[in-house]
Amino acid sequence: MSDPVPAAATPQPGRPLLLRGGCVLTMDDAHRVLPAGDVLVVDDRIAAVGPRLEAPPDAFEIDAAGGIVMPGMIDTHRHMWQTAMRGYGADWTLTQYFVWYYLEHGRAFRPEDVHAGNLLSAWESLEAGVTTTVDWSHGLQTVDHAEAAADALQAVPGRFVLAYGNIHAGPWEWTADPAVRAFLERRRTGAGDLLGFQLAFDVTGDPAFPERAAFEAARELGLPVTTHAGVWGATNDDGIRLMHEHGFMTPETVYVHAATLSTDSYHRIAATGGTASVSTESEQSAGQGYPPTWQLRRHRIPVALSMDTSVWWSGDLFSAMRTTLGADRSREHLEAHTNGETVTHVHLRAEQVVDWATRGGARALGRDDLGRLEVGAKADVVVLKNDASPVSFPLLNPYGHVAFQAQRADVHTVVVDGRVVKHDHRLVGADLPAVRRLADATIEHLRSTLGEEAWAAGMNPELPGDDEVLDNPYQYTDYKSDRTRRAHTPFGDGG
Repeated sequence: MSDPVPAAATPQPGRPLLLRGGCVLTMDDAHRVLPAGDVLVVDDRIAAVGPRLEAPPDAFEIDAAGGIVMPGMIDTHRHMWQTAMRGYGADWTLTQYFVWYYLEHGRAFRPEDVHAGNLLSAWESLEAGVTTTVDWSHGLQTVDHAEAAADALQAVPGRFVLAYGNIHAGPWEWTADPAVRAFLERRRTGAGDLLGFQLAFDVTGDPAFPERAAFEAARELGLPVTTHAGVWGATNDDGIRLMHEHGFMTPETVYVHAATLSTDSYHRIAATGGTASVSTESEQSAGQGYPPTWQLRRHRIPVALSMDTSVWWSGDLFSAMRTTLGADRSREHLEAHTNGETVTHVHLRAEQVVDWATRGGARALGRDDLGRLEVGAKADVVVLKNDASPVSFPLLNPYGHVAFQAQRADVHTVVVDGRVVKHDHRLVGADLPAVRRLADATIEHLRSTLGEEAWAAGMNPELPGDDEVLDNPYQYTDYKSDRTRRAHTPFGDGG
């Protein structure tokens, strides 16, 4: 494993930075593209964007010619605490995920295991050009776990949002815990804008709506809510209706997956201005429902992208963009062929998914200062350039190149808040051997706690004999409903 890049090899904080001569995707309202432009960063802001900018005398220049300069990407839903188990569940279904984490082994994670997963995932994000990541942290069994999660995020020079959650207790319980509230208030103080907070919990559809207390807590704390909505076997239209009828659907709410909802639910989301976080690799493989981007576009619901968990999938948004285009276009062709028709022009274009990976995530987080390269915006910038790769040229359609050709190996430079955190394809200041030791310790702990037989069986876990997990994976409530398994199709809501 390579040594970390020393800080001396990159510009020191406070020194201007000039990214010179790249194809600049501004992702501003007009989606201006500068075929050969410069981006000047001063302190933590974009100071200028344009051709042949004059460099300040002390500027550190990076040659971006032949490459693409774009805003840092934003992942709005990633279970970072699970990252030490990278690839373990490659053949799981969503039900098996529920069995392993919710029913059987999720409680085995100690605070130090959450810390290790977050640390590994945070560096992985930056390495792939994801400058802002929402840590959908639903493994916070105790405040000690939460402290460990936050400490890891603040140890890495990226931008993160800790979405506090706990799958082992009802959200009406843990949001009422004085220790949890004290943690949220304490960690928000002085955190700056590199660490934000949300509350992360799901709504089961129980007519008693016990989650109301958690929404009220979010309102009292001034925190947005992110929720897994429209997930086959877990959440459905009843949860959306209850949220809407009680006034808890707001523009700040993020609906993760939103894949098995009816037209009525999409209308409610659209009317209240929330954003859907689509995890296409996850939805295609695990079975939350068909990736709903065509429904979201139809109802003009804002879209952001996310990767979900590295227990299965990649941790980069290049894969998210690529699979999202593939799923949306595949559905469009399939519907046309079913009707004896032919698609002659696709409706979802590469430019749109690049927007979703940047501006879409910024909108979801209420951060208009992110996701765009304009004067005054935060300096979260990515340079895609790989002179050693024959795939890096010719550059004819920059949006198509980002969505279909680029990959994490092409991420040359990453800037977060004006600070260079990756340069010349190498992370700056990352002690990866130390991170590996922490991840290895987590795996050693899990294997010894579960036992080798259970560890091996966990890669394809059997369902409990009662099959109750099919109607309710949430062990903190006895409420069950088979309405989470309504027949929805890629062509409509099915009823």
